[in-house]
Amino acid sequence: MAKRLMATLSDTGLFLQEWMANPKRTGSVVPSSKRLAAAMARWLPANPDSYVLELGPGTGAVTEALLKHGLREEKLVAIERNPKLAGLLRERFPKAQVIAGDAWQMDVLLRNRHIENVGAVMSSLPLLNFSLEEAEALAQKIRAVLQPQGNWVQYSYGIHKLRPRGTADFHLHASKIVWLNLPPARVSVFQK
Repeated sequence: MAKRLMATLSDTGLFLQEWMANPKRTGSVVPSSKRLAAAMARWLPANPDSYVLELGPGTGAVTEALLKHGLREEKLVAIERNPKLAGLLRERFPKAQVIAGDAWQMDVLLRNRHIENVGAVMSSLPLLNFSLEEAEALAQKIRAVLQPQGNWVQYSYGIHKLRPRGTADFHLHASKIVWLNLPPARVSVFQK
């Protein structure tokens, strides 16, 4: 219990430090709550051989939930722009493919690893921090790598909107507000 508390405090401190260094890039002051992570992880693909792409995993709160919900670590590809956080993720999840890179380059990054498509995209990227054009460009990249009927799971702190930026060309499959998160967040599930 004490070890888990220390890890949580350490993650929160690191997140806050990275947010202060670049608030637009980090997008949140604290890591996702266990409830938010679990709300996302329940949308894993049914096929256990499908890869899952996680965008903006931060310190790994959602990553941990994905693994607890049955994702095999070697089927996880995580793209984290912050090199410090990517290094932390590699230590915590050594069997996953953690890439220090730009999510807008996901197609090239996946192709370099001989991965043609993914069964789900789990995104913690702060879409509200990006222009509509940037969000739409990201959505097109997601559409290109997502398998048919695959899920794009995105959370947003803009809980008053069912659809975050860039999601207009996707079918809204489900949406839920997670109130026990700081701040509350809406988890939306899209299919192409």
